[in-house]
Amino acid sequence: MNSSAFGAKAIVGTGILLASLAGCDGTDFDVSQQIGPDPVLPEPTSELMPDMKVAEVAGWKDDQTPAVPDSLVITAYAKDLVNPRTVHTLPNGDVLVVQSREPSGKPIERPKDMIRGWIMSMAHGDGGGAEKESNLVTLLRDTNRDGKVDERHDLLTGLHSPFGVAWRDGTLYVAAADAVLAYSYQLGQAEITAEPQVLTPLPGGPINHHWTKDLALSPDGRYLYASVGSNSNVAERGLEAEKGRAAIWQIDRQTGAARVFASGLRNPNIWQIVRQTGAARVFASGLRNPNGLAFHPETGVLWTVVNERDELGPNLVPDFMTSVQEGAFYGWPWSYYGAHVDERVYPPRPDLVEKAVAPDYALSSHVAALGLIFSNGSALPEPFANGAFIGEHGSWNRNTFNGYKVVYVPFENGRPAGKAQDVVTGFLEGDQARGRPVGVAIDGTGALLIADDAGNTVWRVAGADGRVTPNPVGTDGQIGAAVTSEAAPPTGPEGAASGGSAPPAASATPPEPPQTEVAPAVLPRTADEGASPRQP
Repeated sequence: MNSSAFGAKAIVGTGILLASLAGCDGTDFDVSQQIGPDPVLPEPTSELMPDMKVAEVAGWKDDQTPAVPDSLVITAYAKDLVNPRTVHTLPNGDVLVVQSREPSGKPIERPKDMIRGWIMSMAHGDGGGAEKESNLVTLLRDTNRDGKVDERHDLLTGLHSPFGVAWRDGTLYVAAADAVLAYSYQLGQAEITAEPQVLTPLPGGPINHHWTKDLALSPDGRYLYASVGSNSNVAERGLEAEKGRAAIWQIDRQTGAARVFASGLRNPNIWQIVRQTGAARVFASGLRNPNGLAFHPETGVLWTVVNERDELGPNLVPDFMTSVQEGAFYGWPWSYYGAHVDERVYPPRPDLVEKAVAPDYALSSHVAALGLIFSNGSALPEPFANGAFIGEHGSWNRNTFNGYKVVYVPFENGRPAGKAQDVVTGFLEGDQARGRPVGVAIDGTGALLIADDAGNTVWRVAGADGRVTPNPVGTDGQIGAAVTSEAAPPTGPEGAASGGSAPPAASATPPEPPQTEVAPAVLPRTADEGASPRQP
C-alpha cells in the first residue's frame, strides 16, 4: 500500500471513529420546529468531538434529475461544469455561471482541520482522475428563449476562487476570494479581453475560512454589497483574524470606497482592511457567514441567508434568512438568535449581547443555506410567484442529514408569510448525494435556475404550463416601482438593455449608527489614506 492510500484510509478511519465518538442525542428532533420566525432552540451540548455524517457524492446518471411538484418541470440547463456555485442573469437574458474551487494553502492548525478537509472533499466529489479547470465565469445563451442553451462561452478564466457577480453600465463585477474586480463588458459580448481593475480589496488569505464572497447591486445602482464570512467558527482563532469579516460590505461603484453594511465584529481595526479604498463605516454587525444577497423587488430591502455556528450539538444553531437592518447587531460570535449567549467566546460581551437582534426566519440547523432569489416577476405558477427560493447545500456536521434541497418561503408585503416548502428535492439518496444546490436565479424566461456544485450541473425549473415572461429581467434588475423612479434603461440594437449611463443619484443619507468605543460609526482617516480604487 502506498503512503497516499494509507493516508486516505487513515483519514477515513479517523472520520468513522470521530463519528462514533460524536454525540447521539437529537436524532428524534423534529427539524420543522426550527423553520419560521420563532425556532425551538434546545440546550447546547458539548461532545468530545462534534457530530459528523457525510454524504459522499455519487453524481447524476444520464436519466436522473431532481424531483419537483407536478406544477413544475425540471431539466438540465447546462452539464459538464466544474463546481458551479452561482448563477446570475444579465438584463438581455444571458446567464452567467460562476465555477470555483476553494482557495488552496489554508493552514491546518488542528486535527479538526484535517478531518474537515477530508469531509469537504467527500462532500464536493473531489478526488479521482485529473482535475478539470474551474475558477471561471461561463456565459450561457438561450437565443430563442425556449429554455435551452444555444451558446456557451467562457468569459473569464484563471480567477481566484470567484463567487458573486453583478453587472451595470457596461461593467461586470466579480467578487473573487480577496477582491471585487471590475471588467469592461457590454451585453451580448461572447468574450472579455480587457484587464480588470481592482474596485476594492476584500479580506482574504492566508486562512480565508469562509471564502465565498457574494455580490448584490443596490436598487438605485450606486452601491455593490459584498458578503465576507468569518475566519472561524466562533472566533477561536482570535479577534485579530476577524478584521473586516463576518460582514456585508457596501461599496461605491464609482469610487470603490467601502463601508461595512453588516458585520460580525464591532472592531475599529477594520480600517486597516479598507483604508486603501476610501472612508469606512460600520452599519450593523453579527452575521457569521452571509451569502445569497438579494434585494426584495417590492421593498428594496436587502436580505441574506446566513450559515450559523457549529459544535453546539446537531440542532444548534439554525441557519437563517433575514433582512439586513442598518445599525443592527446579529450576535456573532457572542450570541445567537438574539440574547442566547455562546459561552465558548471569551472575553464575554454582555453589552453587545443586549443589542443583538434576532433574525427574521430560521431554516433549521446546519442546512448550509447559500443561495437566495425572490420570485417576483418570474413566470412560475401562482404558489411560487411571490416569495424566496433558497438553495440549501446540505449538512455534514450533524448526526442525520438536513438540507440538500431548494425550499420556497412565501412572502406577503415584503415579509415571510408561511412555512418553507420543499420544492426541488432528490439531491440526497440514502447516504449518497447526487448533487448539492448552491446559488439560485431566475433565468431570462422567468424560470428558476439552480447551481449544483457537486453534480456539476445547472438545473432549470419552469412552470408545467410553459409560460414565459414577456421580456428578460436580470438578476440585478428585479426592482419594483415602489423603490425606484429610475427610467427604463436604453435599448441596444438587439432589443436588450445596454449600459453607458451613470448611476442615479444616491438617496437620502442613512441614519448614523450609535457611536461606541468598539465600533465608531465613522472611522478616522490619516493623510496617507487615499480614496481612489486600486489598479491591477
